[in-house]
Amino acid sequence: MLNFNNIIEKLNKFKSRYHEIEEKLSDLNVINNQKVFKELSKELSFLDPIIHEYEKYNKSIKQLEDLDQLIKTEKDQEIVEMAKEELKIINEDLENIKINIKKLLIPPVPNADKNTILEIRAGTGGEEAALFVNDLFQMYLRYAEKKKWKVEILSSNETGLGGYKEIIFSISGKNVYDNLRFEYGGHRVQRIPSTESGGRIHTSAVTVAVMPEVEAKEVDVRTEDLKIDVFRAGGAGGQHVNKTESAVRITHIPTGIVVQCQDSPSQHMNKASAMKVLCSRLYDFELSKQEKERSEMRRVQVGTGDRSDKIRTYNYPQNRVTDHRINLTLYKLDLFMAGDIEEMVEALKISDVEKRIQNLN
Repeated sequence: MLNFNNIIEKLNKFKSRYHEIEEKLSDLNVINNQKVFKELSKELSFLDPIIHEYEKYNKSIKQLEDLDQLIKTEKDQEIVEMAKEELKIINEDLENIKINIKKLLIPPVPNADKNTILEIRAGTGGEEAALFVNDLFQMYLRYAEKKKWKVEILSSNETGLGGYKEIIFSISGKNVYDNLRFEYGGHRVQRIPSTESGGRIHTSAVTVAVMPEVEAKEVDVRTEDLKIDVFRAGGAGGQHVNKTESAVRITHIPTGIVVQCQDSPSQHMNKASAMKVLCSRLYDFELSKQEKERSEMRRVQVGTGDRSDKIRTYNYPQNRVTDHRINLTLYKLDLFMAGDIEEMVEALKISDVEKRIQNLN
């Protein structure tokens, strides 16, 4: 349980910082330095609603103390009863103020409003895993349609039976990353494959990586650090571009990150798509070094593709989908795969808020 006394210590520090910033913003040297002025103003705008709620908190505490003293000393029983009723109301208000303070103290979700790049790859399970990659892609596509988001395939590697060894695509729209950031990890499917004559249930796995989409200016990409190869596209679906060297492979030498795109017949468009994915991977790579909670993010996200490396299970015979991180099971897998994943998304977001509140200590 969260100890609010620890939050009070934090609030007192914020209050001191708030008054310190107010003084600095009246300093001519700060006013004339636009960069510092802008940074301090931004910090002040973050602290302002917190301090406002803290003042309401202190006012309520003072009222409670006064009422408590009145109840102990007042001889008139009618006044005592009125004071007790008021005490009850203020206590309820105080609990709401505490909740508001906790919410305000939670740091904003990094990159919540950014567009997103998803990478889905087949793990264990052969062709059945590749088919489920396509099923997941279609699920996210339908969810995006419900949210009125735009989807663009950046790269894909099809198999002969309608599946994908991997597919990389971007989704753009309002708060895409905030809604899809919990999709990273291993997704396990249990079902009878269409190729299974004996009716046995098979277990396969795919992995999903989720990265905020960033512009080149947000990461340090030097031309001399890139090795760019062009070649003829191949594999299922690549026949229309096999005659020219339109496929592009970009290797970021310092990190060893490799991105390959071949879906477009235009070398220029494939290069642009590859750079988009590379920038997002590099941004994600840097964040994983800087932020403890995102350390080794891509390794954690993509994992090994093994059946045991799972965040969610899709059980077709039972029409069940279970998210193992929050122990939520929904018996409507058919609707879930049709893009009706909002209930799961919201449950994961609520769980995240609760954990972040607990971590305020």
